[in-house]
Amino acid sequence: MGAEYAGHKKTEGVVVSGLAAGAKEVSRIRRYETNDIARRITVISPEDIRLTNYPLRHPVTAFNPSLYVEGDEVRLFIRVTVGYYRYASAIAFARLKLDTLLSGKEPVVLGEVEASLVVYPSTSYDIWGVEDPRVYSMGDKLYMTYTGRTISYFDINSVGRTAPITAVSGDGGFTWKKSYIHLLPHGANSAVISDKNAFMYDVDGERLFFHRLHTVSDQFFTVVSRVEESSRVNEEGLRELVSKDTVVAIERASFESKNGWAAPPIRLGKDYIVLLHGVDKHTSVYRVFAMLMEYSRSDGIVVKAVTPRYIMEPRELYEVYGDRPYVVFPCGVARVDSTTLLLSYGAADQFVGIAAIDLNELLSELDRGRIY
Repeated sequence: MGAEYAGHKKTEGVVVSGLAAGAKEVSRIRRYETNDIARRITVISPEDIRLTNYPLRHPVTAFNPSLYVEGDEVRLFIRVTVGYYRYASAIAFARLKLDTLLSGKEPVVLGEVEASLVVYPSTSYDIWGVEDPRVYSMGDKLYMTYTGRTISYFDINSVGRTAPITAVSGDGGFTWKKSYIHLLPHGANSAVISDKNAFMYDVDGERLFFHRLHTVSDQFFTVVSRVEESSRVNEEGLRELVSKDTVVAIERASFESKNGWAAPPIRLGKDYIVLLHGVDKHTSVYRVFAMLMEYSRSDGIVVKAVTPRYIMEPRELYEVYGDRPYVVFPCGVARVDSTTLLLSYGAADQFVGIAAIDLNELLSELDRGRIY
């Protein structure tokens, strides 16, 4: 596994099987600098959101949204809470017009946004909250992988405090069925406190699972696994998907306490751009960076480039101050034309932010951190 895992071989040896090509080089290339290339488009506050199928008119917080673009419609899937006692989250569905968001260079004021709760706690895997959705398409369906706060979430001595769950929609995101629970191989689950920041992606005929593990030795691993579908459907109606051949895709930089996946990949030919977040070791500020990867059955994950500098950091007041200060936390990205990526993110665990990134600027940053 390499020298950095030498002190935790017994624990991590059952969780991860190796390093992706280029993973070590990433930490050497990255620098403690930011070139913020994200143009802020709009911010949505909890008071802007009107819940249409719930007795409370507005959520208490609304943040960490994913998105899916269908024609001229941007479909947002927003993490919301309605109280602070247990901070149990649900997912609200809202629809915006793409041309409104891209109407000019000045920030857009949207006014009231209608939303309905579409995914909420209902199983032992998410009874204490449905968090941080990532929405993506595979085949003719939409998939939403989210972090479930399990029945053990508030037991500080327990493993398995969070678990990734995937719901499936056949009608473009209006309704969802919880379908899959993501598990580690036998023996590995007892070594993992939480599994989150997750989504699946089909690459080269292989279904991959991107996720971030927190182990009992207090190590964080940003990993990619192969997905093996079990024939077993558990007592709560969820089919088990087992993560196999798990590799560390990217190591944290020396100035970070941890990093993790932000949003599902954007495909560029045979390559994929993936956004990630990094957490400052000293100040706990959340920032965003990107990497360029390739996958094949023969070579596995190859990290080809990384942005040496962060490409987004908290700078607006609503990103700097909120329920959790100094956070930009993307969960959704879509390519809306030849040069524009539309990004949805949580701002300070309080607000929904939408921004645009010029693809050419992003590729230029990636070229500065070429590995292969």
